[in-house]
Amino acid sequence: MKNNKLVLPILAVLTLGLAPYFPEPHFFGKLRWILGGGEGMQAGDYFDLLMHGAPWLFLVYRLVEMFIKSINKQNS
Repeated sequence: MKNNKLVLPILAVLTLGLAPYFPEPHFFGKLRWILGGGEGMQAGDYFDLLMHGAPWLFLVYRLVEMFIKSINKQNS
């Protein structure tokens, strides 16, 4: 049952979270742009980062949720 909770977030990351794949995943390019100062970024670029970053946040949420449940289960 635990693996079923990860199927949708992993599929979302592999499709929307990494698309377009070449020359580099869009999400990582946007992050690099922001970490480099974000010069020239417009509102659409931030929205684009949010859309490509949402699957990554969903995956992190599921992993943290599973981790917390496993700790609570061990303490019970």
